[in-house]
Amino acid sequence: MRTTVTAVLVAALLANTGVAGAGDDAGQSRPAFRWHVSRVTKAQLGKSWHSGCPVGPSELRTVTLTYWGFDRTAHEGRLVVRSTAVSDVVAAFHTIYYRRFPIRRMRPIAVYDGSDNKSMNHDNTSAFNCRYAVSSGPKSWSMHAYGEAVDIDPVENPYTLNGRIYPPKGAPYTDRSHYQRGMIVAGSAPVRGFSAVGWGWGGNWSSSPDYQHFSTNGR
Repeated sequence: MRTTVTAVLVAALLANTGVAGAGDDAGQSRPAFRWHVSRVTKAQLGKSWHSGCPVGPSELRTVTLTYWGFDRTAHEGRLVVRSTAVSDVVAAFHTIYYRRFPIRRMRPIAVYDGSDNKSMNHDNTSAFNCRYAVSSGPKSWSMHAYGEAVDIDPVENPYTLNGRIYPPKGAPYTDRSHYQRGMIVAGSAPVRGFSAVGWGWGGNWSSSPDYQHFSTNGR
């Protein structure tokens, strides 16, 4: 059984009493982390959902939460996730905010008419999108189609598959040996936050690393 959101948040706080992770802005003050959850309508999902998707609007929620921007100030963003993933996502992003890991923007994929390419090119952090997985294997639903995956700062954290880079603007960041703000690396706040709630990181994929991607099952 999943832990309650209160227990998860307490665990996240306790996990963050050590040394700050990569991407932090040491010494910067910040407002308190805030979040709330609301139901989602079919109209709000726009082109990110259609008949035949593996989950319906009633199973999804909008999570509005505080994130730390590249401008070193706090902002309010929105993610659409499955109701069963809300507590995990809140706990992980609490860790990310606590450690001041920068996020460019955070908008539902419906803002981009359901286009993952448009969202990635805008360096947008997003979650639910009813689409198939971008892979070389058999056609299958992406974990985003279940509302159980999150992509963070896709330009700084591109996905490489069969020689192609998603998004193309992320090409300068494929060299992970030279750290830049917003890059997700082992031990960074996003990896620690999502690992703490049992989610897998696409950056661990050996043949086609997807540095922006986190999901409940690691795929």
